[in-house]
Amino acid sequence: MSVARLPELPTGTRHIGMADTYGRVRGYPVGAVRNLLLTALPPASLEMLSAYAQQVMLPRGWVVARADRPIEAVFFPETGVFAEIVHLADGTAVEVNLAGYEGMTGLAVYLGSRQSPLEVSTVVAGRFLRVAADVFVGLAEHDRWLTARLQLYAQAVLTVRACSIGCDRLHPLHARLARWLLKLHDRVSGDELPVTHDVLALMLGATRPSVTMGALALQHAGFIDYHRGRIRMLNRPGLESVTCECYWTVRRELDRLLNAAGG
Repeated sequence: MSVARLPELPTGTRHIGMADTYGRVRGYPVGAVRNLLLTALPPASLEMLSAYAQQVMLPRGWVVARADRPIEAVFFPETGVFAEIVHLADGTAVEVNLAGYEGMTGLAVYLGSRQSPLEVSTVVAGRFLRVAADVFVGLAEHDRWLTARLQLYAQAVLTVRACSIGCDRLHPLHARLARWLLKLHDRVSGDELPVTHDVLALMLGATRPSVTMGALALQHAGFIDYHRGRIRMLNRPGLESVTCECYWTVRRELDRLLNAAGG
C-alpha cells in the first residue's frame, strides 16, 4: 500500500508561512528538522516523514484541534509550544500537557481515534511541522521505527497526565506555578517566557488573584521578573528549589523514554 502525498489544506484553513500562500507540499529538508521526536528516527524514516511535512508558522493562541472534532493533522513543534486543554461545562479549563520540540500533538490519531476531548492551541508562537492525519496513519503503519518512537512518547504523555492529577490535587499553587514555568522554560530558547496572566490562570486551572499572588511571591524571592504578558527567568535553580517533586518525576521519565532506543 502506497501512502498518498499530503493534500492541499482544506478550504477555510489558513496556512501561515513566510509567503502566506497555499500550495502542494514539496517536502521539508531533513537537515532542518529540529523536533527531537523526529530527529531520533533513523535517517530513512526521517526522510520519508519529512517528504510529507509542511512547515507552518503559528501565532500564540492558534487552535489546531478542537474538542470532539475530527483531527485533520498532527503537528511537531520546533520552536513553538502547544498546550492541550480540557474545557469543563462550567466554563473552567486546565492544561493537561505541554508539547514542545520534544513531542507532538494529535497522538490520538496514532492510537486509532480521529478525535479527542482536548483542545490544542499554541501557548508560544513559533514554527511547527504539519502532517495530514491520513498520511501520518499510513506512515506509522509501515514504519516500525516511527511506531516505536510513538509508543514511547505515548507512555511519556500518560506519565505527564498521571502526575498532573496528583499535582493539581495535592500541591500548593506556588509549587505548581513554579513547575509550569520550568516546563515552559525547558521548551523555549532564552529566559523570556511570553505568557499572559490569563494564560497562566488557564494553564493552572486557578483564579487570576491566586495566580497574581503566586507570581508575586516568586518575584519577591528573586526567581522571576513578572510583568503583564511577560515573565523573565532570573534564577532557575531558585525556582527549582520551590517546585514540587512532580516536575522532576516527569522530567526524568521524559528523558528516559525519549532517549531510549527505538525499535
